[in-house]
Amino acid sequence: MNYLRLYNTILLVIAGLSFSCTNLNEQLRSELEQGVSTVNTSDLLIGAYLALNTPYQQEQRWVLEEISTDAAIAPTRGGDWDDNGLHRAIHLHTWNADNGYMNGTFNNLSTVQFQASNVLRNNPSAQQAAEARFIRALSMYDVLNLWGVVPYREDLDDFRLDPITLQAQEAIDFIASELNAIMNDLPSSGAAYVANQNAARTLLMKLYLNKGVFLNRQVPTFEAADMSQVIELANQITASNRYTISSPGRYFDNFAPHNHSASQENIFTLYNETGVRGGNIDRTWNTVAHYHMVPGGWNGWATLSNYYDLFDEGDERLGIYYQYPADTMRNPDRRKNVGFFAGQQYNMNTGQALMARNPPTQPLVFTREISIRTSGITLETAGIRVMKYAFDYGVPPGQRNNDWVVFRYADVLLMKAEAILRGGTGSPAEALALVNAIRTNRGAAAFSTLTLDDLIDERGRELYWEGWRRQDLIRFGKFLEPGQVRTTRSDPHLLVYPIPSQQLAVNPNLEQNPGY
Repeated sequence: MNYLRLYNTILLVIAGLSFSCTNLNEQLRSELEQGVSTVNTSDLLIGAYLALNTPYQQEQRWVLEEISTDAAIAPTRGGDWDDNGLHRAIHLHTWNADNGYMNGTFNNLSTVQFQASNVLRNNPSAQQAAEARFIRALSMYDVLNLWGVVPYREDLDDFRLDPITLQAQEAIDFIASELNAIMNDLPSSGAAYVANQNAARTLLMKLYLNKGVFLNRQVPTFEAADMSQVIELANQITASNRYTISSPGRYFDNFAPHNHSASQENIFTLYNETGVRGGNIDRTWNTVAHYHMVPGGWNGWATLSNYYDLFDEGDERLGIYYQYPADTMRNPDRRKNVGFFAGQQYNMNTGQALMARNPPTQPLVFTREISIRTSGITLETAGIRVMKYAFDYGVPPGQRNNDWVVFRYADVLLMKAEAILRGGTGSPAEALALVNAIRTNRGAAAFSTLTLDDLIDERGRELYWEGWRRQDLIRFGKFLEPGQVRTTRSDPHLLVYPIPSQQLAVNPNLEQNPGY
């Protein structure tokens, strides 16, 4: 299959959006009921991959996973970034069922499920069907993680029927069954942006590791058999000999414009190529960069100093001057161009110190101090900024070439270490060695011992802003704890999000989660 082939994919996405949980477009629904298709199966499969872009690429799902935690904050800056309190509610844990991120994420993950299921209705090859089922399983896993239940359409021919609702155990069983059933039909090698056997194994690892959480979020249990499953799957991924931890100084190869060829770790990614197809990878820069940076951004999101302080000096994950082919900036002083940006900021082309926009006499100094609302002299400077994806200067404005990272090998090894500590097969010494192998290559000092508290902090350092922080904090029992800005403990019902009001209105098989 040629995965670079693009045929009318914009219409595919529009069609998919019409067939999420709400199913509002009756004309297109009628066509689907009649089996009408104007594109071939390859194009439908590309449409399923494309549907992942909106919830994933630092947008909807990412906001719910990161801005709700200690890793990210979207402060209101004067009149900017207010959005009727949309972002503030996510960070402060004051969201409700009408928050736009709830319906947008739920709706678009449901669209992914539909797009993938639609591939199965159009005579796919065995590999095409396996890829579509993986995409569907991934979207269902995300809905289970965020909302605790999963709407699922059993009948793909009669779209007048409402989706059924899978409860947690049913969803776990279904996803596991699907991933195991397709394993042999998925490719064992090839590009990371194609669903593959190791991607399925990684998703299974996450399913088994979080199984006890999905069944009881307040008091999860971690069965030894589930943890041993995690470890066995990790061993199978390692045995494929396809991945290794990035060499010292090359951590950001995983996120660069040429990461499809440079990364030694990426297991599953979302494809981005200028002039071909992709998602809004520019958001990784635009949402955080100041107006006067090169390129300028929207002066928005930041991290918190407590999170920043998890890192030790010399840890390259904090940021470095990273040399890569698409960097056309002269950067005469070789200043940091990826990672965490704190303190005085500089023009990457001229090396000159940048000034704020208003007042223009104020140096642009990103501060450790941050609040949920900023104003006055802190309006443009409050908060340490995070740019994990190296900017693609080598192409004209539009689609950039950084593939969005979903699964990485470092995550696999950290999950394996955690499963050992939670009672799976293996020794504490083995878990320690796995974590230290990562830390050594990142320029961080080796641990002498390893606890679960060490491990959640290490996951925070290794996987920052990759869309897993909320899930990790829930699993480690820390999501509800007070934070730097949210200073009170949250209620346990917030361990799942509310079913969006719009979805309850159109699907009688959905019930609101307790507490909302």
